[in-house]
Amino acid sequence: MQLNVGAVLKLIRERKDWSQEELAEKMHMDRSLISRIETGKQHPAFETVVRWANVTNAKEVLVAFFCGMDGTAVMQNILNLMGAG
Repeated sequence: MQLNVGAVLKLIRERKDWSQEELAEKMHMDRSLISRIETGKQHPAFETVVRWANVTNAKEVLVAFFCGMDGTAVMQNILNLMGAG
């Protein structure tokens, strides 16, 4: 099983209802880099993943993901609990 951190990061951003532009501004990054990371065309540095989690307040999702849980399932469960799924 290949971990797709980009897809999880995209779900985290979408949970905040932020555009790529909004996230890029908050992280002081280019929107194109956000896009490349989310589509798996570029692998993010670990520091970038940590910043992403901090900016979006989604540390628990990344902890679960890096512990081997399916990141998209984690996000769906969180959204269901919040009544947004």
